[in-house]
Amino acid sequence: MPPNRPAYLLSALLLAAAAAAVGARRHASPAANATFAGEPVYLWPLPKSVSSGSRTLTVDPDLALDPQGLGGRSPAVAEAFQRYRGLVFAPWAHAARAGRARYDVTRLTVVVASANDTLALGVDESYAIYVAAAGGVDSIVGGAIIEANTIYGAIRGLETFSQLCVFNYDTKNVEVHNAPWHIQDEPRFAFRGLLLDTSRHYLPVDVIKQVIDSMSFAKLVPTYPNLWKGSYSKWERYTVEDAHDIVNYAKKRGINVMAEIDVPGHAESWGNGYPKLWPSPICTEPLDVSSDFTFEVIFGILSDMRKIFPFGLFHLGGDEVYTGCWNTTPHVRQWMDERKMTTKDAYKYFVLKAQELAIKLNWTPVNWEETFNSFEENLNPLTVVHNWLGPGVCPKVVAKGFRCIMSNQGVWYLDHLDVPWEDVYSGEPLAGISDREQQKLVLGGEVCMWGETADTSDVLQTIWPRAAAAAERLWSQLEAISAQDVETTVLSRLHRFRCLLNHRGVAAAPVTNYYARRPPVGPGSCFVQ
Repeated sequence: MPPNRPAYLLSALLLAAAAAAVGARRHASPAANATFAGEPVYLWPLPKSVSSGSRTLTVDPDLALDPQGLGGRSPAVAEAFQRYRGLVFAPWAHAARAGRARYDVTRLTVVVASANDTLALGVDESYAIYVAAAGGVDSIVGGAIIEANTIYGAIRGLETFSQLCVFNYDTKNVEVHNAPWHIQDEPRFAFRGLLLDTSRHYLPVDVIKQVIDSMSFAKLVPTYPNLWKGSYSKWERYTVEDAHDIVNYAKKRGINVMAEIDVPGHAESWGNGYPKLWPSPICTEPLDVSSDFTFEVIFGILSDMRKIFPFGLFHLGGDEVYTGCWNTTPHVRQWMDERKMTTKDAYKYFVLKAQELAIKLNWTPVNWEETFNSFEENLNPLTVVHNWLGPGVCPKVVAKGFRCIMSNQGVWYLDHLDVPWEDVYSGEPLAGISDREQQKLVLGGEVCMWGETADTSDVLQTIWPRAAAAAERLWSQLEAISAQDVETTVLSRLHRFRCLLNHRGVAAAPVTNYYARRPPVGPGSCFVQ
């Protein structure tokens, strides 16, 4: 099986490998934590298709990258390989390489068909992994191959390969158990998001980067820090350079950054710099719907942000708009009367005008569900409706031909600290939608880390490990998820993934705390649960 062929068809790798494998066992479902002859191997999130054997391979501490295909030599692949090699071997740097030791896996061949590094919604993230059994007829040069159509599929494959690698404290080797491995994988939903709210508390850029790193471990992708909602002090501001840095940092990990300006209801802080945006000194929210200056500022902000955020979706908010003070502000009241508008009409006017401005800049507008609930018949057909108030919204949205993102607050609001991981895991974006064409309109979902009670001191342990439960729901095939026993199979893998996060420096809280982010209640092992 030559390692330098292009990855035109991922299935070709698995079919050839399955035909050649000796002693390999194929599972009907991706039971990636099944107990084998040796210690079980835990993968999170579950891959789409898995087969494995019963042999143990050693991995060379000097593991080399063999890039193949048009995209294999891209800097992004090389950087990702170095990151993951560091994650696999760095904790065990004290274990010196044996002088004449022979290793089974000495080279990781990464074959990437395309060199296109465009990171758009729906980019191909599929990949295949083949780890050969030492000395078998299926052996390949170097021992391991990742094949992908894009560099982002390769990055996802590197994460899964890194989870196959386990340190043996007796032999001081990094090992791959249960070889040969054949894995074929792709995400169930294109949009798998984490909202990071930086408006309630400032989060330093390094903390945002930590969140981005941890998202890549769970294959959870788009995120949008609310970077432009104002600052509490001159030390708590994001510069344009900060925003560029975050976007570039995320892209290298296959993560898009979607920005949000929440208008007209959550933009009160804008008036600190431009008081004319307020209807009056005592009516500071929502923004002044009657003023052309309001929309000049919005378009100026959007134009500036378009230079920073290449992602095709832009969030315009539109939630929790309390319009009462428009009625009591004389010039706004007059403006509405002249146009025979109610405050609901004015709200609709504002949202639709903001949408037009975003579309002019080649953005697809995303709005919270209140806009759909209030005037669905007037929304631009391009609109992506973002659910949050409760269940049953996406079925109504897709029935009207709009696309939907699920963030049902009952299960996917991480600031709700009493929601256990099982409830997060049970959140299903396609609930109540049986029509296959309508199912395609559900882009995916997003867990929301609202920041009223989270800052640098506790944000990571509030996000993790519950966000990982949603990540698997959004990545793995529904049939595989449904076939598992949540209290045994899933729980044991989630415990292990939380330990993996801790070992990688991510402050993930214990899995089974009733109240999220609470520390352990007593002594004990992270791994022995």
